[in-house]
Amino acid sequence: MILSLQGCMAVGKTTAARYLQQHASGVQVYFENNSDVIADVARLGLDKRRYPEYLQIQRLWIQHEIRRWHSAAEHRCSVMDFSAEEIEFYTLHYPQSIGQSWPVEQDLAPELAQLRRCMPQRILFLDAGEEELRRRKESDAERSRGFFEHYVQHLLPLKRAWFLGRGDVDVLRVDGLTPDQVGQAVQQWVERCMQQAAL
Repeated sequence: MILSLQGCMAVGKTTAARYLQQHASGVQVYFENNSDVIADVARLGLDKRRYPEYLQIQRLWIQHEIRRWHSAAEHRCSVMDFSAEEIEFYTLHYPQSIGQSWPVEQDLAPELAQLRRCMPQRILFLDAGEEELRRRKESDAERSRGFFEHYVQHLLPLKRAWFLGRGDVDVLRVDGLTPDQVGQAVQQWVERCMQQAAL
């Protein structure tokens, strides 16, 4: 079983994943690890605001995510800090967020077909109001989050609509919850998913 943690930037996905790693025995946790792709994009000098280069960048992300999925599929239960569903969402919706109507679905059809075979069984969408997200962002000194404003203003509304309308998504509101409370709720969700899969 592969499960995924979703939600806005700064909502607490990685913190929840760390909690699972420490407290959920028998669960393999995969953290978001994008340094290799970012390094390739920088080395090639690619600019995601140019359509041909955007396609090249997203091919890198898709192949990276397929490799992550194959690794996660080797375990009885894996929980991923973002999974293939995030790459699909971003690939299709980032152009819209910058006012472009690029034919991504058409031009990346083979790659997207491969990616869609690597989806998690269930997704937990961690959600919070904008004030809570900003508070969490400011208290996180580990990351610069220079993309935060664009994300909250332009991508998050699209993301909520995309994910909250799916049948494989559960929602956890984290406003006012401590990191441990979020971690405990996420662990309970994982355990419910595993129990249901065993029935």
